[in-house]
Amino acid sequence: MHRGSTLVLVSVWSAVPALVAQDPAPREHRLHYARPAARWTEALPVGNGRLGAMVFGGVAEERIQINEDSIWAGPPVPRHPEGARAALGEARTLLLAGKHAEAQKVVAERFMGTHEGVRSYQPFGDLRLRFVLGGEPERYARELDLDTATATTRFVAGGVTHVREVFASAPGQVLVVRLAADRPGRIEVEAELTRAAGATTGAPADDVLELAGRASHGDANPGVRFHGVLQVVAQGGAVARSGAGLRVRGADEVVLYLGVATDYHRAAPHAPLQRDLRAAARAAVLDAAALPFAELRAVQLDDHRRLFRRCTLELGAPDPRPTDARLAALRAGGADPGLAALYFHYGRYLLICASRPGDLPANLQGLWNEHLQAPWNADYHVNINLQMNYWPAGPANLPECEEPLFALVDGLRVTGRGLARDVLGCRGFAVGHTTDAWHYAALSGAPVWGMWPFGGAWCARHFYEHWRFGGDPTFLRERAWPVLRETCEFLLDWLVEDPRTGLLVSGPTTSPENTFVAPDGSRLSLSMGTAMDHQIAWDAFTNLLEAARALGVDDALVAAVAKARARLAPPRVGRDGRLLEWGEELVEAEPGHRHMSHLFALHPGRQITPSGTPALAAAAERVLAARLAQGGGHTGWSRAWLVNFCARLGQGDAAAEHLRLLLAKSTLPNLFDDHPPFQIDGNFGGTAGIAEMLVQSHADAIELLPALPQAWPAGAVRGLRARGAVTVDLGWDAARPVAVTLTPDHAGRLRLRLREDVDLERMDGGEPLPRDAGGVVEIAGEAGVPLRLRGRARTLPDTPRTGRMPR
Repeated sequence: MHRGSTLVLVSVWSAVPALVAQDPAPREHRLHYARPAARWTEALPVGNGRLGAMVFGGVAEERIQINEDSIWAGPPVPRHPEGARAALGEARTLLLAGKHAEAQKVVAERFMGTHEGVRSYQPFGDLRLRFVLGGEPERYARELDLDTATATTRFVAGGVTHVREVFASAPGQVLVVRLAADRPGRIEVEAELTRAAGATTGAPADDVLELAGRASHGDANPGVRFHGVLQVVAQGGAVARSGAGLRVRGADEVVLYLGVATDYHRAAPHAPLQRDLRAAARAAVLDAAALPFAELRAVQLDDHRRLFRRCTLELGAPDPRPTDARLAALRAGGADPGLAALYFHYGRYLLICASRPGDLPANLQGLWNEHLQAPWNADYHVNINLQMNYWPAGPANLPECEEPLFALVDGLRVTGRGLARDVLGCRGFAVGHTTDAWHYAALSGAPVWGMWPFGGAWCARHFYEHWRFGGDPTFLRERAWPVLRETCEFLLDWLVEDPRTGLLVSGPTTSPENTFVAPDGSRLSLSMGTAMDHQIAWDAFTNLLEAARALGVDDALVAAVAKARARLAPPRVGRDGRLLEWGEELVEAEPGHRHMSHLFALHPGRQITPSGTPALAAAAERVLAARLAQGGGHTGWSRAWLVNFCARLGQGDAAAEHLRLLLAKSTLPNLFDDHPPFQIDGNFGGTAGIAEMLVQSHADAIELLPALPQAWPAGAVRGLRARGAVTVDLGWDAARPVAVTLTPDHAGRLRLRLREDVDLERMDGGEPLPRDAGGVVEIAGEAGVPLRLRGRARTLPDTPRTGRMPR
């Protein structure tokens, strides 16, 4: 947020909170509960990007489950069989001849990479605390403060007030637990580090615990070695060994510092780091413990708030009810706009905690996992889930949090070049539908999900979007451009001419992870001309051409991309008015499928927009209606995608209803997304969807309140980002913007596409800003200088309210 961008709100603003310059915390920034967590999905997450913990808030016994982002079981990784390249060519020929079943058999038997054991992301272990208390607990409360990134438990026992705080410091690279009481000498606790398997524990000193081990699955797939050191510092009282743990007696206050080191080599995963893990973990702990606690805390708060306070959303007065009670009321049909704001802030919080520069990206569970074998290994699914994790980074003003994704893609470019060259017969790089900490790129598993080499191409758009939101020419030239070039090299070689049409088509591929019914009644998944492939190719080609213009590049590759985009098979509409998912009209085997891959062009892409391609937008709308009629959106992340689709279509009420359903049906008590089971992508997708409802900028202009629901008639948002490197502060009342501040990072023309029912004028008065026939207003912007505007109603003929914002 650009400091000094105060919004002065007009009189109709009385129902809307004022926006202030000192970057305050949002009002909805606390998850709170009246009882301890009974299971993992009720515990509260903290994290610093690398170290994470789930805090249960127990009274006599506390469990703090701990993760470190690089603790993964190891290779071997999937590899393609000999002769895979020849099998690919054979399958493509069969598909072009209409022989789907024969082609799929060739791919399944002779092409797909085989799974090589299990390589799950794994927990470090648990910190178990057992307390001696002076009585039964009263006035219990636990909370997660998103603004301080602290999980706190409070209660009274025997007349003593106990306060326990847990946070993870990114500057200090430690997990910190503080135990306090309001009477001296009343803390008595035993501490122990435990792990279900694969580790040893010990107490090498009276105030130190250690846990060391190696991630594996029994004797199979040995992976990352790790070592944790826990230092206990007590004020007053005594600390001593007690069995496998430590015991503190008669203390006034206790602080526990945990450091964890691993031998995972982030730059070269297959070459373990050669270092003393114990010494590395101990150094972090000693450095943290040497600081006065108040100083350690202040540094952690400054670091977290630098990111978290950039953006706030207000949708009404804070609700005092416990968070689980609010969820229950919503499920019962109650309205709670503030819960949507809390969910938005929680999504930003989770990304800050799970993805920091230098760390691994947020995986299927973000950072938090209690299982030695997690669902889907908590890996990186690259056919939507990993990408969805990073959808909020640009609009919600967290560009630094994308750096782990970029580092992963840079690693995948190395292995992906081998896949493209040796197996697919192409230049550039390609990635299948999954990968993990070992950076494998192979197309593995069953064809229905595995025969899809577009994971790298989808990830490439995040580099370009990062530049669109940030405007850094160095990033575009040095980071984004090489990825875009290699992506387009692969696509140019992968696409082939359809002999029936002369157009370029992709294949053989699946439309993730859907199936169709063959003429003989069998369920198949592979075809030529899958819609999503072409939409991703159009997106990659368009991004490269725009980047080339920005960088002044005009070479043979740019010319080839321009020609290929013109020949690329376009989106097609079927006889029933729906956008086709495959290159021909095929019967869906599962009409309510969770993936809606052929709507990539609507979101996150930009090939289909209501203003630019209204017929295709209408066809996309029919796809959504048909999928929902058959039970679509039944997983958390799929429902979150629906929020974004409806926002892009300007359907504010529909977007809000899908957000309500996401909270009511697919959200766990701690607000984690429920696939089921827990999968964090829905949190991030829902957060991005809320941003899309308020500000859009994908279609070459900034749109204010493009999908505002009737349930949010008044509100305020500060610190959203728009493409073109613009910070947007926005207040609205009666469903119209009343105060707008745009702060561009760079000088240039700002383009705003206004709704039909809204005019804008400068805050200091004057006539409404002139708009063109498409409702676009252009204003000159100066770098770093806030441009303050006021909205007012524009007279329109009376029209019934449809839930779609006026265009």
